Amino acid sequence: MPLIKRRNNKVMSLSASLPDDVSGVFAGSTCVVMCTTDPISCLRESIMEMIRDVGGVCDWNDIEELVYCYISLNSSALHQVIEEAFLSFGSFPS
Repeated sequence: MPLIKRRNNKVMSLSASLPDDVSGVFAGSTCVVMCTTDPISCLRESIMEMIRDVGGVCDWNDIEELVYCYISLNSSALHQVIEEAFLSFGSFPS
């Protein structure tokens, strides 16, 4: 049975895991499964939280790995939403 926590009225499950080939700055990250009615806002918030947690991104390879993590962990039905969330930033904090 997956471990489920409540934070800010969001139900989170810690049952997912990163792909084995993730080896960059996000390799030690914890995956959180969320249900939401506003996926773009939640993804934007999650992306920024991930970047803050590793102290910023150093180069394009870091962003590419983060995109890969989100794409590999989510169904193809969400891939366009993930793309929109990433592209909505325009640039990322370093």
